[in-house]
Amino acid sequence: MSRKPQKADAGDRARLEVIFEKPQLLGKLFGEYDQNLVAIENRLGVYIAARGNRVQIEGEAEAAARARDVLTGLYNRLTHGQSFEEGDVEGAVAMSANPSLEGVVKAQAGGAPPVIIRTRRKTIVPRSGTQITYMEALAKDDIIFALGPAGTGKTYVAVAQAVSQLISGSVDRLILSRPAVEAGERLGFLPGDMREKVDPYLRPLYDALYDMLPSEQVERRIASGEIEIAPLAFMRGRTLADAFVILDEAQNTTPQQMKMFLTRFGMKSRMVICGDPKQVDLPEPGKSGLADAVAKLEGIPGIATVRFSSKDVVRHPLVGRIVEAYEGPPEHA
Repeated sequence: MSRKPQKADAGDRARLEVIFEKPQLLGKLFGEYDQNLVAIENRLGVYIAARGNRVQIEGEAEAAARARDVLTGLYNRLTHGQSFEEGDVEGAVAMSANPSLEGVVKAQAGGAPPVIIRTRRKTIVPRSGTQITYMEALAKDDIIFALGPAGTGKTYVAVAQAVSQLISGSVDRLILSRPAVEAGERLGFLPGDMREKVDPYLRPLYDALYDMLPSEQVERRIASGEIEIAPLAFMRGRTLADAFVILDEAQNTTPQQMKMFLTRFGMKSRMVICGDPKQVDLPEPGKSGLADAVAKLEGIPGIATVRFSSKDVVRHPLVGRIVEAYEGPPEHA
């Protein structure tokens, strides 16, 4: 693929042209009814016109260059046999705003991104600058606190890393847990046995698993005990060796529960603790075990803390604006 920048228009506007060498990939690049091009146009305020294997981008010089880099990165992924989703388009646009991530945006699999997680069903690449930091921490640190609002990929990426390590054999078990704390109803009021009572609270973890592994493998590994999904209370009294352990919604733990969970850490294990310090559902929100643990443990070697913000939301762009509106001024856990 070659690029041929055109002479900039008057003022700060530019017209760029990108020539793609494999026109058979352009249907996937542009998306159904050109939805990917439309998304880039809407996010960056540019105009994109495709003629054969040539794409012209017109708009403010910086925005046009970002659009070119996003298209280049997505095309590179396709040339290396990797697909992408609508969220990857949004993520590439978001990362293109950070000059330090220029190489990541352009390379997105065209020479392999600096960080990547492979599972049976998906290859996960970072969709934000903070996700790069997070994925690097998941690869090297023993305990990782992932803090921030919903939609930033905290749990999803952690499950991807856990599945990848389970597949490779670097851990023997994958344990996913959440505190059974909810707003309004109590578990005892729900029908069914204990699993039927707690499964609704664990559903996001199941959803992530089924995205990473074929359904029959998920069921088989759950039946064999390789994958365990359980409420936090079930962790008491255990030592979790050779395991990748994820605690989701950790802001709803008490300091005592968090201490209990962290001290389950065993040899050749890794723990990821995910939560949003601003979404505490405890009767006394000021006594969250997540904030308490981060305050006590941040900075200890082997323990990483990664903070996401509304700018890292990788769902629909409107979700990021909603989160930002509700959050108000940024705070640290």
